Amino acid sequence: MTGAFLAGLVAGYGVAVPVGAIAVLILGLSARTSFRVGAAAALGVATADGVYAAVAALGGAALAGLLAPFADPLRLVAAAVLLVLAGHGAWRALRPPAAAGPQVVRRGLDTPARAYLAILALTLLNPATVVYFAALVLGRGDPGGSEAVAAGLFVLGAFLASASWQLLIAGGGTLVGRALTGPRGRLLTALASSAIIAALAVAVLLSSPGAG
Repeated sequence: MTGAFLAGLVAGYGVAVPVGAIAVLILGLSARTSFRVGAAAALGVATADGVYAAVAALGGAALAGLLAPFADPLRLVAAAVLLVLAGHGAWRALRPPAAAGPQVVRRGLDTPARAYLAILALTLLNPATVVYFAALVLGRGDPGGSEAVAAGLFVLGAFLASASWQLLIAGGGTLVGRALTGPRGRLLTALASSAIIAALAVAVLLSSPGAG
């Protein structure tokens, strides 16, 4: 059973560590808003990775085959969402600051709940993740013992690995935000994040269907 948990940890870090558009988005969110918002976004990624790990552990091979025909449309949707997020972030950075008031309505991804739900949905648009986890499950073969318990431990390991890494990114974004406390620093952070996310969205469009 310990082997299933460790396998989940390794799988979770394997899918989480490579820096991509989501990591840049979490970093930018934490820098521009707060650690709470960045942490919520980080947990959204971890939840999606946990969901796909569960799908893979409980029959991912068959579902991966069903998702394969939709890889291209989902990839296009993910790229479009990234471009919208990049444009929205740049627009918010460049627009004149609103007058301060006692009640500030937060929009976009500036609240923990919205950040969590938006990043969860965006991460779930990548079907390559379930293919990745399914390949690992098939490679490991029968973990032995109770199949349900082993699958649960595998999913738990994947979730904890993804969550720990994404929270580290969110924490780094908070430190960047504190270091760049001036308006110019915030502006440059927002524009740089939007530019990188837009570039990564283009990379998603140009990537092969199976690319993660």
